[in-house]
Amino acid sequence: MRDGQTPDIVRRYRRQAWQAFARLPLPHTGLEPWRRTDLRPLEVGSFRLPETEAYLDQPAPPEALLTPLVGDRHGGLIVLRAGGSESRLDESISAQGVIFTDYAKAEREHPEILEKILGAMVVVEEDKFAAATAALAEAGVLLYVPKGVEVELPLHSVHWAPGEGLAYFSHLLIYVEDGASVTYIHEAASPDADSQNLHGCIIEGYVGQNANLRFIELQSLGSHVWNFVHERIRVARDGNVDWIVGAMGTHLTKAFSDLELEGQGANGRMSGFFFTDGSQHLDLDTQQNHLAPNTTSDLLYKGALKGKSRSVWQGMIYVAPGAQKTDGYQANRNLILEPSARADSIPGLEILADDVRCTHGATIGKIDPEQLYYLQSRGIPTGEAQRLIVEGFFAPVMDRIPFEGVRDRFLAEIQEKMRG
Repeated sequence: MRDGQTPDIVRRYRRQAWQAFARLPLPHTGLEPWRRTDLRPLEVGSFRLPETEAYLDQPAPPEALLTPLVGDRHGGLIVLRAGGSESRLDESISAQGVIFTDYAKAEREHPEILEKILGAMVVVEEDKFAAATAALAEAGVLLYVPKGVEVELPLHSVHWAPGEGLAYFSHLLIYVEDGASVTYIHEAASPDADSQNLHGCIIEGYVGQNANLRFIELQSLGSHVWNFVHERIRVARDGNVDWIVGAMGTHLTKAFSDLELEGQGANGRMSGFFFTDGSQHLDLDTQQNHLAPNTTSDLLYKGALKGKSRSVWQGMIYVAPGAQKTDGYQANRNLILEPSARADSIPGLEILADDVRCTHGATIGKIDPEQLYYLQSRGIPTGEAQRLIVEGFFAPVMDRIPFEGVRDRFLAEIQEKMRG
């Protein structure tokens, strides 16, 4: 969209973000959130924004990415590409007042909704990557569900980001009004390539009073991609969010994922799955913020590691003053499949109220040789036995996913990684 057509809210937001980008330094290991993630190999000055003409020569997204993962059909589908977006929304859903559209159309037709959420959750000054994404994102999605509307069919979006030497930026905005309900799946994906790509993403979500959001976030970007994510979902009184994250790809990912329970009785569940191999590096920073009484959060992240890959999980449960009757739980479990892999697990609690129940746990281990021997003694080949053990390790996360298509996708990824 040309600047003359851009709503004031978006123009101000991008101007503020660009100023922050120019001012902020590149994150470095001297900063606590980045202490275990070294960005020096990132070729900062080599990236360019994708151009429509060049993009036409790139491969189309594979059909498997566009297949429904929840149920047998989409309620709506948006495919984001550098050459523009393709979208469709079931007429019965559109008739209920639901808006599910790309970022550019949202700017043109729904600035009043952008006023409610754009920049309200993720602050552009959080770091240089957040500022760059806010300033430059043209790909993106607006999902708006009006008060009391229950969307029965799932909505699905895909950001397809092929090529080399490119910087892709996207911005997702989710606004679920009081008493509304929706299931939304988003995936960022690309094929492998030789030269570095950069992917920056901001996700801002709001769940109203007595509303319900199921958000499934998948990442299958190529092994050449450096991925930086800032996402925050805020939940109002008696609202509920079920947030499922699957991290499968990239060379390096640094993700900040925050859950804010700001209304009394708000509830949030965060379930994470990752499997790294080769030289992959995943640094996942989660925050469960209890800002009101009688709120509940439950986080379980599980990961398996092969090769020389490394994972970092840093988790924090924060309980604000006066947020009594908080119930917060977090756990990170890691399975090291080869001795050269490494997992760092750093749970944390900051509790400023006195009537709470908050617990955390973290484990890092290897395949139990007795389990392996048991399976082998019954004629199961070693590779197959290891796969069964790994699938069993992930079972508690799979049990939290009520969608067969998503579980099948994760199981296929496990099998692919085990073969590699």
